[in-house]
Formats: sequence, C-alpha cells, structure tokens
Amino acid sequence: MENNYFDFEKLQVYQKALDYISFTYKLTNNFPTHETYGLTSQFRRASTSIALNMAEGYGETKPLFIRYSRISKGSLRECVVCTTIAARLNYINENEQKESMTRLTELSKMLSGLVSFVKKKIEEEKLT
Repeated sequence: MENNYFDFEKLQVYQKALDYISFTYKLTNNFPTHETYGLTSQFRRASTSIALNMAEGYGETKPLFIRYSRISKGSLRECVVCTTIAARLNYINENEQKESMTRLTELSKMLSGLVSFVKKKIEEEKLT
C-alpha cells in the first residue's frame, strides 16, 4: 500500500496520470534513437506535464486549480497528437495507439469531471 504524503496524491485522476506517464515512457523506449530529442522527449514531457500541473494547482485557490487543470488538458491533447504522429511514423502499432487514446480519453473525462466539481463548489461558496 502506498503512502500519500500530499492530498493531491489521493486523486484517482492523478494516479491515472502517473500510470499514463509509465505507459508513455515504456512506449517511447522503442522509438528510434534519432527521436530522442524530438518526439520521444516531447511525448514524455507532455505526459509528465499532465500530473505536474494537477499537483501544482491542487494547493492553490479553486480558480487557479481550474486553470492548472486546463493546462493539464492541453498537455493531454499534446499526447493525443504525439500518439497520432508515432502511429503514422509506425513507431507504435495499432493496439498501442488504441491503448494510448483510450487512456487519454479516460483522463480527459476525469479531468473534466473534476473541473466541473470544483466549479460547482465555487458557485456554492458564492451562495453562502
């Protein structure tokens, strides 16, 4: 059982983002060496940015958390493009592409749900 030292580590979407980072690193290990500073680096940085921005925004105000969550979604969309490029260049197979897109779709929905929840909390606070 893992210890959570910070509250954001308890978020399921954060844990899923960490899983996606591991997936991305394993996936890009097989990319050609000439992509080390190109697509490999970009894909890894974009996937890592999803979790990093969640963590950075979590301790801030609710509006800032929403802002950082939107940045996470932007990084997520970068991963969609990296996945598509990797598939078009035949760096990944169809199953790997499908798995990446499925994970990204799930993450996107979870992030959207979290943002909606936080927005609702902001509205509730305005009423009190």
